[in-house]
Amino acid sequence: MTLIYIIVEGKNDRSKLRRLLQPEVDILCTFGTLNSQKLEKLRKQIGQDEVYLFMDNDPSGRKIRAVLSDAFPDATHMYTRRGYAGVEGTPDEYVVAQLEKAGLDEYIIDPGPSWS
Repeated sequence: MTLIYIIVEGKNDRSKLRRLLQPEVDILCTFGTLNSQKLEKLRKQIGQDEVYLFMDNDPSGRKIRAVLSDAFPDATHMYTRRGYAGVEGTPDEYVVAQLEKAGLDEYIIDPGPSWS
């Protein structure tokens, strides 16, 4: 069985996605930085499994996305809209739309009518 990983920058981004996705999707965090050790650890953990990149649309997020794109050339990219305060500040319905666009529909937990 292929595992699914989503790599995000911060723990608040991870918390945001955790509320919207079933537990079998593993959400990994760079904590805003990447060095060769952290990158190697991610490579080993993910191996040949499916990986998605969901970074903030800011210079730091774009830099991390570029490094991760090199490490995971087959990764699926998800984007937040410029103007939102990163992944954590993106409205749930927009995040859900990005997850659906990436083909993760079956893993989405319906947050109900009280979307923030």
